[in-house]
Amino acid sequence: MEQSSMEKYVPLHVCHVNKTSIIINRAHAFLHFIAILFLIHYRLSFFFQHPKNTTIPTLPWLLIFVSELLLSLAWLFTQSYRWRPVTRTVFPERLPADDKLPAIDVFICTADPNKEPSVEVMNTVISAMALAYPPEKLHVYVSDDAGSDVTLRCMKEAWNFARYWVPFCRKYDLVTACPDVYFSSSEVDSGDFEGSEFKAARTKIEEKYEVLKQRIRRIVQQHSTTGDALHNTRDHPSIIEVINEHPKEEDEVKMPLLVYVSREKRPSHHHNFKAGALNVLLRVSTMISNSPYILMLDCDMYCNDPTSTRQAMCYYCDPQTPSSIAFVQFPQTFRNICEDDIYDGEIRNLMKIFWHGFDGVGGPTISGSNFYIKREALLGSFSKQQELMALKRSFGPSNDFIKTLVEDYKPGFIHDGESSRMLLEKANVLASCSYENQTSWGSKVGFLYFCVVEDYFTGFTLHRKGWKSVYLYPKKPQFLGIATTNFNDTSIQWTRWASGLTSVAISKFCPLIYGPLKMSWVQLMCYSKLAFMPLLNCLSLWGFALIPQLCLFNDISLYPKVSDSNFNIFFIIFVSAILKSLYEVVTTGGQVRTWRNDWRIWMMRSVTSYFYGSLDVVFNKLGMKEASFLPTNKVIDDEHAKLYEMGIFDFRTATTFLAPLVTVILVNIAAFVRALVVNVVDNDRDGFWEKMFGQMFLSFYILVSNYTVIEGMIIRRDKASIPLYVTLLSGVFSVFILLIGSAILC
Repeated sequence: MEQSSMEKYVPLHVCHVNKTSIIINRAHAFLHFIAILFLIHYRLSFFFQHPKNTTIPTLPWLLIFVSELLLSLAWLFTQSYRWRPVTRTVFPERLPADDKLPAIDVFICTADPNKEPSVEVMNTVISAMALAYPPEKLHVYVSDDAGSDVTLRCMKEAWNFARYWVPFCRKYDLVTACPDVYFSSSEVDSGDFEGSEFKAARTKIEEKYEVLKQRIRRIVQQHSTTGDALHNTRDHPSIIEVINEHPKEEDEVKMPLLVYVSREKRPSHHHNFKAGALNVLLRVSTMISNSPYILMLDCDMYCNDPTSTRQAMCYYCDPQTPSSIAFVQFPQTFRNICEDDIYDGEIRNLMKIFWHGFDGVGGPTISGSNFYIKREALLGSFSKQQELMALKRSFGPSNDFIKTLVEDYKPGFIHDGESSRMLLEKANVLASCSYENQTSWGSKVGFLYFCVVEDYFTGFTLHRKGWKSVYLYPKKPQFLGIATTNFNDTSIQWTRWASGLTSVAISKFCPLIYGPLKMSWVQLMCYSKLAFMPLLNCLSLWGFALIPQLCLFNDISLYPKVSDSNFNIFFIIFVSAILKSLYEVVTTGGQVRTWRNDWRIWMMRSVTSYFYGSLDVVFNKLGMKEASFLPTNKVIDDEHAKLYEMGIFDFRTATTFLAPLVTVILVNIAAFVRALVVNVVDNDRDGFWEKMFGQMFLSFYILVSNYTVIEGMIIRRDKASIPLYVTLLSGVFSVFILLIGSAILC
């Protein structure tokens, strides 16, 4: 009987191990590691030489050795992502009938209507309501952290439009759930497009969409010109409203539930950023729908493929799949990425390379958005025998909420006035700013509050508890968002991420301390790579950007002569790193210029965003600064977008981001030009060229890789170039570094 059952079993998903990539990655890692060992031996042997046999000062040698060790450690952590890369395939057509599918709640978070355009936010809401899933099992919650009347009014308009859009999508089997994309795209969608009935329906629904956009823009304009614009986003009561202005009729197509949630905020209570908003949604949705699975979306990340729900359910509905899968992560993909992508807005290394390797060793961490997660993973599983007071200490004083944890609670929102009013009153209590006081919310329950990168830390904690995750990368992007397309926004965004990751790295939750014995050592290295990435990169890159140049400026050699066999060690390591990164870019669909852009933005981030993010954590630990969170600007500026599409850097950002870049470039120019002059004037005295070739090449490589900074300083004269006062200020810094650095190191 058991054998017969196994014969009938048809898998809903398949995992493919990339054996060719594994062989290439491990062979390269072995050879590169051997070269690093030779480098370490070369550097250490210096300290055992007799002082009379060397003229090189110890301090610069030690500093560059430390920089090399830090970068080598970062490289070692990175190999964990290359250890066992996998890809996955799902078969949603094999899912059980609709009546057997589990319910899903969709969480959409918005924080600032000024930085997150309402038309785009509503497109995300509408696309979520149009997911290809039984409408009675789909519930969409929008968290408005600003408590803005604009978002609520726009949601009502979006609901009115969705009443026509959702049936239209289902009737003609559209594969584009977002109306803005559907009506602006020239590509042909699936469905019956030849009949006059469809053409008439399409024209009618397009007219309704134009009306929707006009009404939303009118609401936003009224908000900006009236007293509502003075609304305090940090001091307002909780508001929960089910959007249903047109009650269902018997012959009307069923619609998903749409709920507006704005938690209470008071200046005296810390609101814990996005994680706090998500935990409110967790509690409120438990009372209203209590779906076992949740889809998390950023407000700009619309559903590009309505079948993502069914693809994710292939892991939760497969009887042979372990119940320990906590979440299914889809990649973050963006609709405004140009071919050049000079700011690495698509985060290609993480999404296209690292996360496949992360998946092969236990699963990736939560990546901010685009993931389906099991509610039980966030809240836990409890029996009726559980002590009531213990549950209240963890989950808060609400008896109604506790009831949902210990019983098979399946609420159903009823539009009958009294029942719905009472249910919403109970939900409002759960959205109060004081509800979490003296509870485990944010520390052991729900999304965790320890740092501003709540996704990374929550994912790490889930994996430490024994949960697993999977990374699903279909050919068609399931979700499409808006990437940062100017240097200012991308710098702020990466500084915030760097701050959050560094705060984990230097805390008791450091993966190397908190993770051992709880997860595989390879997965532990994956988490360590992310946590230590800002620190390791900023410290090592600052070392490589200044120490060899200061020594070059003072005729001190830190690398072997070209004729010395030890020079091959550095040559092999450099070429090995370059070729491996180029191979990974090309094999994942990129071009040589993609690799060049990735390499450049990595250097620029290391001396700016990673540096300031790490510095922010140090100040925070010293009590000099509190953690802060600024929502990324989602407003597309036409001028910024044009420069981005042309591949031209937009340097209109704070001096704090520009000064380090320009200072590094000026120091490298000074060192390289002086070395050239000395070599030419003195006719290569004492084999200067051979002795200093390593440092001259390093400076030359930095200058060529970051030519765009030189161009912004000297050649360009547009308003997006580097201001003259920044160049002059950086010139002062560079002179100071050359004088003081030379005095200290040499």
